[in-house]
Amino acid sequence: MDQVEKLVCELEEYRPYNEQEMRDRALVLARLRAARRAGEDALEDLFGRADPAHMTASAWVVSPDRSKVLMAYHNVYQSWAWLGGHADGECDLRAVALREVREESGLAGARIVGPDMLSVEVLCVDGHEKRGEYVSSHLHLNVTYLVEADPDEPVRVKPDENSSIGWLTPAEALAASTEPWFVERIYAKLVAKTAAMR
Repeated sequence: MDQVEKLVCELEEYRPYNEQEMRDRALVLARLRAARRAGEDALEDLFGRADPAHMTASAWVVSPDRSKVLMAYHNVYQSWAWLGGHADGECDLRAVALREVREESGLAGARIVGPDMLSVEVLCVDGHEKRGEYVSSHLHLNVTYLVEADPDEPVRVKPDENSSIGWLTPAEALAASTEPWFVERIYAKLVAKTAAMR
């Protein structure tokens, strides 16, 4: 089974947490199935950045006791945010999530917890400037994984993406983000889901 087929199977088996996940999972599955039917070029566009709706992976990075979450101050969005990014041609979204954690924080010992995805979401990205070029508005078809890391392991910023990074309590993480939709629809959900796993 190839990575795209495996992802489709995992999304089909995933039990949505709420209506947002139910509707967003359906949209992500529809785009994946359509790209698979259309062939290799369509899959390359979907897992690259050519399609205006493309695949991304995020990591909800927590301490082993779930008392802390790692957040970065994102330069584009000017807000504290989770870690993650574009698939950039990689169809194994678990690998993408871990790559992004390592690139954005320097954490080498981070690891995905459990075999399943933590959440699914479609994220609207407004048009913005990045590295001096305009990026048009687009959609991130996102899968989030629960990642554990040692809060005593040193972290570092990735200056072209974030200007600060640090461990916060879940309540501090919710208060620090200046993106209301993310706080209400995504981060609060992830805090609740990980609290239930203690």
